[in-house]
Amino acid sequence: MKKRILSLVISISCIAIIPEASASSAHELGAKAERGLEHLYHYNRKAREIGEKAVAVLVFPDIIKAGFMVGLQRGDGVLFKNGEVAGYYNTTAASYGLQAGIQKFGYALFFMDEESLHYLDKSGGFEVGTAPSLVVVDEGVAKSLSTTTLQKGICAFFFSQKGLMAGLSLQGTKITRFIPSE
Repeated sequence: MKKRILSLVISISCIAIIPEASASSAHELGAKAERGLEHLYHYNRKAREIGEKAVAVLVFPDIIKAGFMVGLQRGDGVLFKNGEVAGYYNTTAASYGLQAGIQKFGYALFFMDEESLHYLDKSGGFEVGTAPSLVVVDEGVAKSLSTTTLQKGICAFFFSQKGLMAGLSLQGTKITRFIPSE
């Protein structure tokens, strides 16, 4: 019982640490997302190759994840299509398990076909795991991934991880459209 109460208290404290989704203006968020994508492309040649073939890229440059047993994460992102801003989205997730710490990271979702991109809006709250095929690219996957083998679905790359928390995943993540302040 004491562990559950402690877990609940720490989880509620984590909510206070995680910033509001609408804290950045549209301009600030767009600039952060562009910098995040360029950072990813600079350090990951495979991401750049995939990005050149993708119909759209959804970039979440600053995700904050915190937790002890129960983890929470949130952040805002920008959808780029044909090099232009096509929308703003936020991501939230909750998890339960052996975890403790706080971290900041970014990730980019590469939509490889129109059907996968269409799912983002038609679902009214895209939930990773129930979406069209998703490939999370790590070093092992990147070695065998090519733009000819990845033509459908969604591809995810993580970048700029900082902090102390074990594991990165997108399971249980919900992505919804929002309108930031001007």
